[in-house]
Amino acid sequence: MLRSLVGSEMCIRDSINAEYGGTARQSMGDSAYSFSLTTFSPSGKLVQIEYALNAVGQRPTALGIKATNGVVIAAEKKMPNTLIDETTVEKSALLSENVGVVYAGLAPDFRVLVHKGRKKALEYYQTYKEQIPVSQIVVEMASIMQEFTQSGGVRPFGVSLLVAGYDAKGPQLYQVDPSGAHWGWKAYAIGKNSVNASTFLEKRYSAEMEIEDAIHTAILTLKEGFEGAIDENNIEIGVVKEDQKFVRLSPAQIKDYLTEME
Repeated sequence: MLRSLVGSEMCIRDSINAEYGGTARQSMGDSAYSFSLTTFSPSGKLVQIEYALNAVGQRPTALGIKATNGVVIAAEKKMPNTLIDETTVEKSALLSENVGVVYAGLAPDFRVLVHKGRKKALEYYQTYKEQIPVSQIVVEMASIMQEFTQSGGVRPFGVSLLVAGYDAKGPQLYQVDPSGAHWGWKAYAIGKNSVNASTFLEKRYSAEMEIEDAIHTAILTLKEGFEGAIDENNIEIGVVKEDQKFVRLSPAQIKDYLTEME
């Protein structure tokens, strides 16, 4: 009798494990690897990279739009405290004369990447006496970010980048994510409201769009998911045109565009 009961109990336990155990083991397996950057979980994930992408997805939105005669990048720049001087906060930066970048994610990580990217651009200029091609600086930035996904004692960068530039191949827009993967885009958004913003861009984008239309579209896209009133102090816009010089629009210039759209 005892042997029969034990056998029945084992059969029941095996049935439960067969039905639920695979999922549970996989979940427990992934969590066991969540503190290791350089080790794949049983389901084939590098969990720390997913956490880095989560960090990006919780930060203010940034976007980019490629036009026929330039590229526009823009970002929300809402201050967490009204006492912060917004002129000391930058959401975009110059990598080289013809390339600018905007981010969604952790500001200190962005600062480090900008420093490394500028160094690569300067090395290229000192060697060849010309500005680095857009695609090449993107590869350099992506390689730096990828290196931090397979090295001990470090963590992935908690930022996604949108890199805008203009060179002999014309206007270009690229995204680089924390894994080091990179893609070219016609228009794209990253950050908290990226899904809705990208959907809006899909509806508004046109291959014949020029830079002025792209600036207006960028502002409208930010407005779609913006909490509160949008003004010249809580968004940032950067533009690179056919002169191959990346510039950030001043608050006064942004205010003029906002006035035009009222």
